[in-house]
Amino acid sequence: MALSSVLLQMLLYFSAFYFLFYFLSSLGLIIYKCQVLSYPDDNLVLDLGLLFLLAVLEVLRVYWGMRGNLQESEGYVGASLISTVATVLLAVYFTVWQSYVLRADLIISSILLCVYGVTGVFGLITLARFTSLWIVSVRNT
Repeated sequence: MALSSVLLQMLLYFSAFYFLFYFLSSLGLIIYKCQVLSYPDDNLVLDLGLLFLLAVLEVLRVYWGMRGNLQESEGYVGASLISTVATVLLAVYFTVWQSYVLRADLIISSILLCVYGVTGVFGLITLARFTSLWIVSVRNT
């Protein structure tokens, strides 16, 4: 019985491409803000460090989500959902708390948060399907 979700797989694939756009745009906006605004050096290091941390977590989130979905593994899908929480927190940082928030930051971060929300919901649904099959199979043995 195939329980993997085609929609979750498509969302993870789309989110990987959107994140590449988000990362390059955010990096470009940080460079722009450094040139135009008086960006404090400590905040620059913090913002760049968190952007690269977000990139690493995003790669893990997408990898674990795709692998867990295809292998129908509760562990990988669960790890992907946990890393989704971390990436959401970092995306909220870039939406609200970074040194300078431009309108472009708000737009691209809001889209990213929506993508995370939809992917998270379908990840939870898929995890529930995997877990319910496991519970049924344990009861039948």
